[in-house]
Amino acid sequence: MIPALLLVAPASRVAVEYDWLFWSLVVVCGGVAVGIAAFVVYSAIHFHRRSENELPPQIKGSLKLEVTWSVVPLIIFLGMFAWGASLYFDIERPPANATEVYIVARQWMWKAQYLDGRREIDELHVPVGRPVKLIMTSQDVIHSFFVPAFRVKQDVLPDRYTTVWFQPSKPGKYHLFCAEYCGAKHSGMIGYIYAMEPREYALWLSQGAAEGSLASTGEKMFHQFGCANCHHFDGQGPCPDLKGLYLRPVLLTTGQTVVADESYIRESIVDPAAKIVAGFTNYMPVFKNVLTEDQLVELLAYIKAIGPAPGTQQPSSAGSVPATYGGQPGISGSGPAGISTDQSRAH
Repeated sequence: MIPALLLVAPASRVAVEYDWLFWSLVVVCGGVAVGIAAFVVYSAIHFHRRSENELPPQIKGSLKLEVTWSVVPLIIFLGMFAWGASLYFDIERPPANATEVYIVARQWMWKAQYLDGRREIDELHVPVGRPVKLIMTSQDVIHSFFVPAFRVKQDVLPDRYTTVWFQPSKPGKYHLFCAEYCGAKHSGMIGYIYAMEPREYALWLSQGAAEGSLASTGEKMFHQFGCANCHHFDGQGPCPDLKGLYLRPVLLTTGQTVVADESYIRESIVDPAAKIVAGFTNYMPVFKNVLTEDQLVELLAYIKAIGPAPGTQQPSSAGSVPATYGGQPGISGSGPAGISTDQSRAH
């Protein structure tokens, strides 16, 4: 085992494979570098000219040797590339059954919001053996979510969502850091992730229940800001019906097709003119600087909740777009008093 002083013990599903890949790269690349350096030193000593009149012997090249030192390293490094690519795709693709938690970063704290409505500051409770997907954004500057024990690090950016996932493999209390300089108190932007056994986690869930789920809070805001005046769920309103919008392809007036993911929905709320859905004209009011990041998360949770169940979404690739009110799915719509999110003219 690697001494604890040199490396934080791995505590997630991908951490062990990550360590194997990292140290394999270190050993192979280090071995190649040391071997080349040793050969250079040996050649400089053994083959140096001993007098000004000495002529070096003429050495004919060896085809077998040249093929060997070209093909063998190629195979080794292609193998490491394939291994790294496989791990990368594993890290970048959260499992469909992952528990979602929203993270809003701000100077200098981490705010976690669970789908059941719970909220935590600088703490995160997660179950062991289950994948957890974090959907993160920043309220101010660039931060970076870094948990050494899980081998995960992801920049958290303003005005968009980034995601990261992990699956704790053993219970414990693990350090959470901001790994991007974010201001005078950057060093104090730390927290802890508590990985709990399923029974212990279930007990924690049963204590201090929130008033309502994140989606139910978002639904209240949906009506509070008049969104329902334009976005009718019967598809007959002046703006798109948002049911089933999440992860659906959206055809824009530019002819481009985009996927209605978290970042698209957020952008459509704060800047409706950014991406207009084909067949529609944008009349939706701008909600930038009107809604907080927490409120945007709540609205996002609601729009996702009225979509298809996890695992039943249509493919996110551009293809045939289901016909709805006005033609194509989208989010921005018209109307004097709402977040217009028409599925045919979404931004």
